[in-house]
Amino acid sequence: MASTFYTWLRSPAARDYFFSTHFWGPVANWGLPLAALSDLRKDEEVISGTMTTALACYSFVFMRFAWRVQPRNYLLFACHFTNAAAQSIQDARFVNYWYYGGREKKLALAGKAEEGPTVTPGPVTEAINAARDKAKK
Repeated sequence: MASTFYTWLRSPAARDYFFSTHFWGPVANWGLPLAALSDLRKDEEVISGTMTTALACYSFVFMRFAWRVQPRNYLLFACHFTNAAAQSIQDARFVNYWYYGGREKKLALAGKAEEGPTVTPGPVTEAINAARDKAKK
């Protein structure tokens, strides 16, 4: 299998492929899904629902195009599949945050964090406090 690939790699057909828009178009397009994947770590507050939905729809349309064009452009299909998946996850995060209580939960957790942790003293803490009280007397 590997020798077949290397034989093809040295052929004129490979050169024709690597110097065509069938290859360089998808390679240049990979910036979109890479940016979308890096945005998955960002706060939900900064997600634009409109833009995320538009990018997901764009990728769904071009997934179909990549599949229907002859010869099929699997590299373009993979690029838009990755982008559509990442944008769909971002859309779900957006909807959860703004419409299904995610924002309220986050604000409630932030409020509890400002109050400080509630710690119930264990036997060790009680023994240390008792020793301090005894030392003060």
